[in-house]
Parts: sequence; C-alpha cells; structure tokens
Amino acid sequence: MLKIKNIHLIYCIVLACFLSSCSSIYMPNVPSTPMFKKAGEVYVGGHFNAKGNISANLGAAVSDHIAVIANGSSVNTGANSNDYFRQWLAEGGIGYFTTIGKEKRQVLEMYAGYGVGSSKDHEQRASVYGYELVEAREMNFDKIFLQVNYSSTRKKKINIFGDKKELNYGTAIRLSRVGMKEFWLNEMVSPTEENYFIEPLFFTRMELLNGLQIQYTNGFNIGLNSNEYLKAGNSVFTLGLVYTFGK
Repeated sequence: MLKIKNIHLIYCIVLACFLSSCSSIYMPNVPSTPMFKKAGEVYVGGHFNAKGNISANLGAAVSDHIAVIANGSSVNTGANSNDYFRQWLAEGGIGYFTTIGKEKRQVLEMYAGYGVGSSKDHEQRASVYGYELVEAREMNFDKIFLQVNYSSTRKKKINIFGDKKELNYGTAIRLSRVGMKEFWLNEMVSPTEENYFIEPLFFTRMELLNGLQIQYTNGFNIGLNSNEYLKAGNSVFTLGLVYTFGK
C-alpha cells in the first residue's frame, strides 16, 4: 500500500511539472467557491502565487438557493526572463446552491457564467544585449463556463497550538469554452482559435478567525481541441484568504 501511494505521489509531481512547463496563451484563474449555506451570506476571496498570478473573488447568496459570483484575475510574469506573460480576466455568473446531509456539512453549488480577457505571451531569448523577442502572441478573448463546486467540512476540528480550528476540503470542476475574438502574431492579424477546457481544481481551507479562512488551491486544465496557441498547459497553485459573512 505504501508503494502504491508513493507511485501516485510521484505521478502527481511529474504531472504538475509537465503542465507547468507547457506554454499556452491562456492562464486559468482561481474560480469562486463560496460554498453558501443560507441566504444573505457574502463571500470575498483573494489568491496569489510567486509567479505573479493574482485572483479575486466575490459572491452573494441572494436567496436560500440562488447566488451570484464575480471573478477577476491578473497575471504578470517574466519581465526579465525567457517567459514574458501578461493576462487580465473578468467574469461573472449565477447559480444554485444547497446543503447535503443531516448535519449540513456538505455543500453543492452549480454556476454558469461569461467572461472577457486579454493576453500577451512573448517568447524571448537571452543575448549579450539582454532579452531579445523571438515571437509575440497577443489575443482578446471571451469565455463561457459551467462550474460545479462541492465541499465537505471535517466533523472534528483539528487542534493547532491548543486551539481547535475548522477544516474543510473542496473540489471545483469547470467546463469552459474560450474563444479568441482577435489574435495577433508578431503584430500581424492572424486566424483565431477556440478551445474547450476541463478545469479541475482542489482546495483546502482552515479557519483562522470566525468566517476568515486560509485556502490552498491547486489545479490544472485539459484542452479538448488540438491548437497551436490556445491550448492547455498552465497549472494553478495559489495561497489565499477567503471571508464569508452574512445574516
């Protein structure tokens, strides 16, 4: 059993390294995972990583089962390296949520939404004069997404430094259609591409204060179309804070 677990761990590490090494003009964001339980709750979140990927989330439960969400993200990496990438993305959605089980420790959410964004991806190489541009890729794009969230709160709280903290685990799975509205290759107008992405994401939250939690998120994307530029390859590993308050 230990050997099997080690093999699975090695496989996950190799997969993560492979996905991180691929080049794509699209970077998935951290989606909203508010995990609402009742009307009147409001959710805010912020996530970041060392590569310059910053995401912000907002959500509100407008009734006992209907909620709205909004997401924004910005990526700014590699100004002085081989990998120069810029992206901004804004999106919003509406959906349904409900609690599951007698103790209401599980939450299920389903959302649909729309977003727009822009990306710049410059391939550069080092030279005696600094970094020289090899190829410049830029696009404006829009996206439509369907998203399912599921989370479960640990029945027993964990003891950290003599204080009991709530811990929960969750999964968000997205099906996103991303399409180029405009595409430029070395500043020349070029044929556009579209792709359908399956974007699984996993998160762990630990309570810090009442309503405030620290969240670790990891995920990746799978592209269903074989494209040259708009393809899968970028993974998501972030650390953030989420805060939920309400009536």
